This record gives sequence, C-alpha cells and structure tokens, in this order.
Amino acid sequence: MANDSRYLLLLGMLACTGAFAGLLYLVKSSLGQPVAEPGKDVPAESGRLAVPPAWVRYHVHYYGFALLFLCFDMEMAFMYPWAVVYKELGITALLDMGVFLLILFLGLVYTWNQGGLKRQ
Repeated sequence: MANDSRYLLLLGMLACTGAFAGLLYLVKSSLGQPVAEPGKDVPAESGRLAVPPAWVRYHVHYYGFALLFLCFDMEMAFMYPWAVVYKELGITALLDMGVFLLILFLGLVYTWNQGGLKRQ
C-alpha cells in the first residue's frame, strides 16, 4: 500500500469519525434540552451518596506512583514504533532500545533505593 493511500485512508477515517460525532450531536440536539433535576449533579459511589467531599487531596506519596506509571506508559509509547521499524534498522535499533531500557531500569532502581515504592 503506497504512502499516499495510507494517508487517504487515515483522512477518510478522520472524516467518518467527525461525521459520526456530528450526527450524534444532531441527534442529541433534536431530542430536546436536558432536564435539570435535584440530585442529578451529586456525586455517588456504588449507588450511595458520597459522604466526604468528592474532591479530596491525595497524599504526596502517590505522585511518585503517578510519575512511575507515566514513565512506563511512555516506554510503551516508544516501544511500539520501535518494534515496527526494528527489521529495517537492525542492530542499531536494538542498541538504542537497550540504552533506553537501561536508563529506565536505572531510574526504577534509584526510585526503589530512595523508598519511593514503599507502601505507607
């Protein structure tokens, strides 16, 4: 499949998605305005009303977990295109990925050494 036809296919998919979203918006608009009811905007957990406020601050310790998750999520975002071009680039791609994974592993070891993975 030529590159131009791939881009045309992607453009067609984007156009179909936009048309579908517009169609859903038109259907929603044709059904009328939403009815405001008391209790509709109240946050609920498992069918019960939430006792504490829904917006609470999380302990700063969880930000470390969030950063670790983001780090390994970005790893997956980098590995997929690498896997696609691995056969074309050969050993160079393998070495690049090895260095990348080594840096990630060193970051994980450092975080573990600093106590960032301990439960409270």
